[in-house]
Amino acid sequence: MQKNNSKENLFVKKMAMENLPSVAIDSFLYYFKQLCDSDCGTISEQRIDPVQPADLENLESIERSNLDIHKALSQTVVLKLNGGLGTTMGLDKAKSLISVKNSCSFLDITALQIRNLNRTFGVTIPLILMNSFKTEKDSSAVLSNYPDLKTVFPFSFLQNKFPKIIQKTLEPACCVQNPSLEWNPPGHGDIYSTLFTTGILEKLLEHNYKYAFVSNIDNLGAALDTNVLGYFASKGFSFLMEVTDRTHMDRKGGHLAKTKDGRFVLRESVQCSEKDRTAFTDITLHRYFNTNNLWIDLGSLYDTLNQNDNQLRLPLIINTKHLDPKHRSSPSVYQLESAMGSAISVFNNSSALRVPRTRFSPVKSCEDLLLLWSDYYVLTDDYHIVVNPARKEGSIDISLDPQYYGHIDQLQDRFPHGAPSLINCKALCIQGDVRFGKNVTIADSVTIVNDSSAVAFIDDSSHIDSDITL
Repeated sequence: MQKNNSKENLFVKKMAMENLPSVAIDSFLYYFKQLCDSDCGTISEQRIDPVQPADLENLESIERSNLDIHKALSQTVVLKLNGGLGTTMGLDKAKSLISVKNSCSFLDITALQIRNLNRTFGVTIPLILMNSFKTEKDSSAVLSNYPDLKTVFPFSFLQNKFPKIIQKTLEPACCVQNPSLEWNPPGHGDIYSTLFTTGILEKLLEHNYKYAFVSNIDNLGAALDTNVLGYFASKGFSFLMEVTDRTHMDRKGGHLAKTKDGRFVLRESVQCSEKDRTAFTDITLHRYFNTNNLWIDLGSLYDTLNQNDNQLRLPLIINTKHLDPKHRSSPSVYQLESAMGSAISVFNNSSALRVPRTRFSPVKSCEDLLLLWSDYYVLTDDYHIVVNPARKEGSIDISLDPQYYGHIDQLQDRFPHGAPSLINCKALCIQGDVRFGKNVTIADSVTIVNDSSAVAFIDDSSHIDSDITL
């Protein structure tokens, strides 16, 4: 025990030197003790039961609430998780600044949605971002273009950070050449205590805000839905998670379950042991996953935090990484994190609502981005991105050669005039280096192959409805 206390002191000193709040330090120590005690945060299959369809109500079938929606909207704040960089798509800036439709970024679309709600209902819905140190400056500059959204609340607050832990020694990681590599984000579960320590939670309550809608900013399906708000407020829940049906593509993502005493619980992939992996990925057993669209009663959050030393003590997530993610030869480290959706097992009177897949439309790859740029999607007058009503086919399967289309700048180089028309396309696969002219149309299922090392070109105004080799 003395040895662990000595190590804890190293972390306390390191975090104090960064002027991190005491709540963040206490939260880290809470998780660090679990790591040292080998309580590694796994949720075994024996401890849970699958969620059955009868356990959930469906958004599409719930009765419309008699609640005064105007009043509820006037008491609602929108919180967006905006700490991510577009590193997997070749960027080193806020992912929310990527242009996705009609020259609008994720952040622009979010701001325009809030502006439209405010004007339509005559309310003032605050928009607040949870940023990281790397996204704060650029995102704040974008929101300065929307002065009519300014309220008494700040546009953003910064998430905390946790020190990385050397696996061999369980001591703080050190990287003299790049000290920023010594730290990791504590996961979006940090949002709850950070709202408290920044004073934003208390200020929201002082101004009679009761409800928060929280979601990822890169989920274009996560617009504030008045039907969900009416359901949440009329039911008097303290916490509500929007879930949707898992598909084969979602089998490795976290899922909703129930504990043996009947409480909902969220199990992430890293919380599953290898012996339970088959059950974890069985989408016929565990049918629903968390969209990360969450609704929170702010008064319940405040009371729960006050009862628990300003922490929710969410289930621990341990990620195994390298100190420098770009170099596998760098030391192996632990990153201690938590997921905000796991609060469903912490709040009393929490629940989940089954929503259609349209509420979950994240942009994770250049394939997703190309589809957004195309006429497959349209931006409506109320700033929602929806599938083009003129489309007669189902979804599109797009596969782009990662060597030539893996990063956004590569995508822009090869589609300099914008995306081709995909409104009548069923599937598109591009292999090799191909550059597209303007006004190109692709229909049916098409594979385009360039086997040479030289770039190949698609002429202006081409119509492609069958496989071609260039």
